[in-house]
Formats: sequence, structure tokens, C-alpha cells
Amino acid sequence: MTLSFGTRLRTAMDERGPLCVGIDPHAALLDSWGLTDDIAGLERFTFTVVEALAETVAVFKPQSAFFERFGSRGIAVLERATADLRAAGGLVVMDAKRGDIGSTMAAYAETFLRKDSPLFSDALTVSPYLGYGALKPAVDLARESGAGLFVLALTSNPEGAEVQRAVREDGRTIGATMLAHLAEENAGETPMGSFGAVVGATLGDLSSFDLDINGPLLAPGIGAQGATPADLPAVFGAAVRNVVPNVSRGVLRNGPDVAALRDSAHRYADEIRAAVAG
Repeated sequence: MTLSFGTRLRTAMDERGPLCVGIDPHAALLDSWGLTDDIAGLERFTFTVVEALAETVAVFKPQSAFFERFGSRGIAVLERATADLRAAGGLVVMDAKRGDIGSTMAAYAETFLRKDSPLFSDALTVSPYLGYGALKPAVDLARESGAGLFVLALTSNPEGAEVQRAVREDGRTIGATMLAHLAEENAGETPMGSFGAVVGATLGDLSSFDLDINGPLLAPGIGAQGATPADLPAVFGAAVRNVVPNVSRGVLRNGPDVAALRDSAHRYADEIRAAVAG
């Protein structure tokens, strides 16, 4: 029987350290590595990251858009990288932020969450702003496949607040409503559920939100965006042990040197582990 994503994530973070490395091959980053903004550059960048980190980092978050922009050849690179990362023991969270209704949502789910799909990933980021219930095809297929979801709840971009902090008629914000849905999905799961939230590490005091959803909290913003590992306990409180801190540029700017990439990832993992341990 396939272990749930929540179980596999807990094990990976305990063994390899609580770190997620984003794989974001945008043009400026390729240029900083001395690479061309084309398929050759994309391949060199992607598989250097795989070589450097696949066997030691717990979680990887490829940003699908940076591969999709190269068409079918870019998606082929993403397929290979996803398979290679998973084969080396890393967990892949596909950052595609899909969200739709009915058969279209089901098709998105099949793309990333069906076990025999070329892009099968351990988890998928999804947008719930057509209504949380519209995510049901993804929720159902994730359960069937032993995969997980990360639902946008309290994102770090300033524009997000106009939706996520809007207040419903019952007095609860939209973001809090999404957290409550996820807590329901994860009820009774051990060591934690597979349905997580995206919550920005740069948001400061979030004590007015109940982050104890018994599931993972994907936390972008560590490193170049300004948050530090030491900030995590103040932001996430009692839920900090389930935080999956994402670092992208903070690690990737050290490439293309493989040893420098490894050293940077190890430092972040150690700093985060120490901060979480208190």
C-alpha cells in the first residue's frame, strides 16, 4: 500500500532536514549562471540542480511555468527532472497553481496526480478561488494516489490580501475558511495529513489564524524575499514543526557550482532545523 504524502513528507523532513528548494529557471537566473535562455540552458540548469541536491534535500518545488514557456521540449525536461528527483528519494511538489471546475479540474488532477502520468508528482499547488469544493477532483485523486495538495491560503504577495483577508458573512476571512477546510481533510491523520496550505513566511504575526491544520504548511519567502529561518517560530507558532520552508534564489544563486549548491542547501536545512527545534 502506498504511504500517504503526509507520512512520506514527515519522514523526508526528519531524515533530510525541513527544506524545500524551488526550481525556478527564469531568464535572469539562467543568465547569472552564464547560460542561454533556451532549451540548452534550461537542461543544463535543471540537471545541475538535480545532480547537486536530489540525494540530500527533502522536497523540491519546480515552477511549471518556467518549463512550459519552452513548449513541449521544456515540459520534457520537467518530466525527466521530476522522475529523477523522485528516483533519488526527493519529494516533488509541482508548483502549477491549478484551479478550475468539473472535468477541467479533473484533467489538471490527472496531469499531476495520476500515478501513471509522466508528470506525476508527490503534491500539487492548487488555487481554491473558484470555491474550495471545486478542488474535489484533485482531493479525491490525491487520496487515491497517496499524493498531496498545497492550497493557496495566505500568500506573501501583497495583492493576495484583497481576496484572502476578505471577510465572509459569518465573520471569517477567506484565508481562514481555506485553513478550516484543510483541517477537516486532515482530521485524524498521523503523523500528519496530506492536504497543506501555502502560507508566506514573510507575513509576520499570524496568531489570528488557526494554522494547526494537522497538515503541512508550504512557506515561501525564506532567503531572497527577506524572511529568515529564525523568523519561522514567530510566524507559525505551534504549527512550526509542520512548516515546509521554501528557498529558491537563496540556494540557486550559488550555481552552477555543484558543491556550492550543496553547501547552501545544507546550511539552510541546518538553520531551519535549529529554529524549529527552538
